[in-house]
Amino acid sequence: MRELLTAEFSPLQLDIVDESHKHAGHAGARDGRGHFRVRILAAAFAGLSPVKRHQRVYAALGAMMQTDIHALALETRTPDET
Repeated sequence: MRELLTAEFSPLQLDIVDESHKHAGHAGARDGRGHFRVRILAAAFAGLSPVKRHQRVYAALGAMMQTDIHALALETRTPDET
């Protein structure tokens, strides 16, 4: 996940927290996919709505969204929004 997001956005900050342990027994966790919280600070988000930013993150993660990630909480900001 870190490599894909770094390659796509060249972030100034990237924090990824695996919160899967908080969802033990949850239907989405049973198949091995995780729950993650991502904070990404990147100039690439400038001029984009929050929905477009999230769509870009989902696209960058590609197949991981189907194979490794069940839930993804996103905080996407530009350097001007810190």
